[in-house]
Amino acid sequence: MMSFELKSGKVEKAKPSNFQTLKQSLQNRLRHPNSFQNSKRFIRVGIAIATCLLAVLVHFQMVDAGDVWASEMSRQLSATSLPPPQAHVLPPTLLQWQDTSNSGDYFSQVKPTPVGYLVWSQFPVKVYVERPETSTVSQQWAIAVLKAVQEWGVYLPLQVVEQAEMADIKIGRSLPPLKPSFNRRTGEFHLPRARSAETRYEFYLNQVIGTPSVLSHRFTIQLSPTQTGDYIQSAARHELGHALGIWGHSPLETDALYFSQVRNPPPISSRDINTLKRIYEQPTRLGWPLPNTTQSHLKRSVLANRLIVPSRRAVVGLGGTCKPSITC
Repeated sequence: MMSFELKSGKVEKAKPSNFQTLKQSLQNRLRHPNSFQNSKRFIRVGIAIATCLLAVLVHFQMVDAGDVWASEMSRQLSATSLPPPQAHVLPPTLLQWQDTSNSGDYFSQVKPTPVGYLVWSQFPVKVYVERPETSTVSQQWAIAVLKAVQEWGVYLPLQVVEQAEMADIKIGRSLPPLKPSFNRRTGEFHLPRARSAETRYEFYLNQVIGTPSVLSHRFTIQLSPTQTGDYIQSAARHELGHALGIWGHSPLETDALYFSQVRNPPPISSRDINTLKRIYEQPTRLGWPLPNTTQSHLKRSVLANRLIVPSRRAVVGLGGTCKPSITC
């Protein structure tokens, strides 16, 4: 109710009391509920944005620390003596491979690492595939991935193992993490789009009691649980190609290692195998024992997780573009 008072012979509107102000505010909220709800939404969005920025800043602090450690390890590694590059004996499956169609290869697109090409020398290569037991969709995912393992097993000896700790290649059913990047020159954050697969490797020292340490590598593959049908098998086929040594992409869409997803995923092609064979004919430091002086030095230097150099990874985008990350 509005009140009035007589002042200097004039009727003037009285100033509302605190109670009246509160009452009026409540009435306004009842008349305009949307504006009140919008205010609450803006507050929630603001809190969410602040939380995301905090998470990103923490992430970059961790990345910077990891980069410092990786640079230090790379410096120590380059200052020590690694085994000289040597070619391993070809596995019988590749030795017998002949391409009668002379379809060529894309070996020039494959990137060697600081220790050479990513060649396996101990066979069979042990592969672990995560096998969720909760749903039919999960089981179909595992079946599709296992089919891709069987496809590559025609050309290189592979063995599926039940324990992840025993594996040379681990394949997990999970979305690759989104890793924002920071442009120091512009001061801008870049948030990458979602990816459907990621493959990364790491080097480590493999030592059996009584034998010299051997410079070795292992792979981790993450495949999206949201893909369906032939695309699961296609993504697994592609990423396994990376893990078996093809650290690069083909420019032709008829190859399994084509850099982009296509509507009709191709099988493993002759060009894929020609490329794989050429890789395994190359000298590499992987799979050879380290000199005694290097072994004693690295035993003092390598951290608990046994990493020697930074991980590398290749990623596949949901939009179909397959591209190496900045560390690839």
